[in-house]
Amino acid sequence: MQTENLTITILTENVAGGKFLAEHGLSYLIEIDEEQILFDTGHSDVFLQNAGKLKIDIGNDVNKVVLSHGHWDHGDGLIHLSNKQLFTHPASFSKRFRKADHTPVGLKISRKQALQNFDLTESSTSLKLSNNLYFLGEIPRKNNFESFTTDFMLADGTDDFIIDDTALAAIVNNQLVVITGCSHSGICNICEYAKIVTGIKEIRAVIGGFHLKKQDGQTQNTIKYFQKNKVGILLPSHCTALPALALFYQTFTITQVKTGMTFRF
Repeated sequence: MQTENLTITILTENVAGGKFLAEHGLSYLIEIDEEQILFDTGHSDVFLQNAGKLKIDIGNDVNKVVLSHGHWDHGDGLIHLSNKQLFTHPASFSKRFRKADHTPVGLKISRKQALQNFDLTESSTSLKLSNNLYFLGEIPRKNNFESFTTDFMLADGTDDFIIDDTALAAIVNNQLVVITGCSHSGICNICEYAKIVTGIKEIRAVIGGFHLKKQDGQTQNTIKYFQKNKVGILLPSHCTALPALALFYQTFTITQVKTGMTFRF
């Protein structure tokens, strides 16, 4: 059965809206198929504080939590939750560090703790979370302009390309809404895989972190991809830096995503 209703509420973002708090992180509440599903948790209890201001009861009304990948700014808020289903990639609990200064960027919560606190599902393949919402699993990296370099490394010193980076795809009125955390796997790779997983070719909207920093070839190719696919609504946020956002604004007249905002598709 197709849904005609998808609502995304911004609980954590880098930019504050009105009376709401902000931090470097991401957490969205997704309402679809009469379910409330939490996508990422930011790195503190900001998502819970903002939810409280919106009269959203995460503790009682949310049963499913999806972690987009194992970085602190997307998953350290998990320590404030328990007794829920948690979906993520098996590599999300890797110990990982920045190459530049060897500071840790992984999760506070270990796999052992996650197993104790949650009904944990680790999957590298796609999963159907509800009638019209899909967890994409590991994203094939097929194009020639994304995800070829990394600023991160694993505990053994090897490059960390964050293979756990995933996203969600919702089907609304036979169109796709793609919801991303950080897009380390490449936002265009994610969108192409969302088409394969769902069987839906038309992308209506894309919201979340695009992991674009500059007005460079990658950003320009990404914009060309969205133009070619005639994506009507683009909401780049979180890890999309100002130079890239400026280029998106010039091309698409985007809206800045702030905490407390609600988007309906």
